Amino acid sequence: MSSRRGFASLSPERRAALARKGGLAVRAENRAFSRDRDLAKAAGRNGGLASRKTPAKEPE
Repeated sequence: MSSRRGFASLSPERRAALARKGGLAVRAENRAFSRDRDLAKAAGRNGGLASRKTPAKEPE
């Protein structure tokens, strides 16, 4: 049995209205990535490298 909680319980219109506000939460002058493309690329690269790291498998 699944329950409708959180965003799932909202109407599609209400979800869209809340999602639109997400991009406006921080003023443009405080968004570092919007001003510094190289900083954004470096952060994306670091995140990608971190997500690919897997623990070494022990020999059997």
